[in-house]
Amino acid sequence: MKKHNFNAGPSILPREVIEKTAQAVLDFNGSGLSILEISHRAKDFQPVVDEAIELFKELLNIPEGYSVIFLGGGASLQFCMIPFNFLEKKAAYLNTGVWANKAMKEAKGFGETIEVASSKSANYTFVPKDYVIPTDADYFHITTNNTIYGTEILTDIDSPVPLIADMSSDIFSRPMDVSKYAMIYGGAQKNLAPAGLTFVIVKDELLGKVSRYIPTMLNYTTHIENGSMFNTPPVLPIYSALENLRLLKAQGGLVEVEKNNIAKANLLYNEIDRNPLFVGTAAVEDRSRMNICFVMAPGFESLEADFQKLANERGMVGIKGHRSVGGFRASTYNALPIESVQALVDCMKDFEQLHK
Repeated sequence: MKKHNFNAGPSILPREVIEKTAQAVLDFNGSGLSILEISHRAKDFQPVVDEAIELFKELLNIPEGYSVIFLGGGASLQFCMIPFNFLEKKAAYLNTGVWANKAMKEAKGFGETIEVASSKSANYTFVPKDYVIPTDADYFHITTNNTIYGTEILTDIDSPVPLIADMSSDIFSRPMDVSKYAMIYGGAQKNLAPAGLTFVIVKDELLGKVSRYIPTMLNYTTHIENGSMFNTPPVLPIYSALENLRLLKAQGGLVEVEKNNIAKANLLYNEIDRNPLFVGTAAVEDRSRMNICFVMAPGFESLEADFQKLANERGMVGIKGHRSVGGFRASTYNALPIESVQALVDCMKDFEQLHK
């Protein structure tokens, strides 16, 4: 049976990327060695890092004056690295979900931390609007896509202070204006590569401004100056990222990627809105294209387990909602084909017919 992978992360990767990575595990670049056993300083591997960085810059149209580095530790390590490197007096955070809240919690250990706005009281079902960013903040931090609650910031906002964004789950899903950001970061295990790799895009001129001592490994300048090679980087995920970036370029870049993501999201949201058995949980204007969250409609709650069972029988994987929300979550990352979304829609329609 064909599997339809809606896992929220680690998530679906293009089959072509998986196959090329698997081949590199057996024999990297015709060297007779596995990529798992070569030195990260080997002459064959340096071009992998160099090309991956160049494709980052090309696909995202990153301006001059920014560095791209590859680290470990996931986005969670960045929650403390960011205030270590940027927070001198005050930081501002937009609280749109669990991960935004965790990032803000870490910053509180480094200085005054302001929650500019929050949607926590509504279980993070919308993205706050009409908030005021304090102009004396060292930076303003946002989480652009909220995987658990299915909301997304789809515009590159204007900020009067340096803007820092966690884009773990929507990087490379649309074109964007990198020049509006001081830093963009994320774990790679959604649209980019397997778990274990963290990417950072940072504006060079903003580094080195804080007065505190920054431990060597937590200092962005360390990794920029050493080309992501200060310590052993996550070699295999970087290689997978390269293959994925090559594929994104071959597919026509992020303009084409965004068209596909809009089509997939519209297909599923239209069915959620049409089908009387289901209801979306996120505010319509803030709906995520990457993580589509829905529950059984009022009066049909008792059918949740039955729908889950039918979906499982039809090869749907990973659609169970996060434990803190319940219901269902279909993650429609770049690599998910629209045929899988159609299969889920067909499943929802058939379930409706069974329970008319």
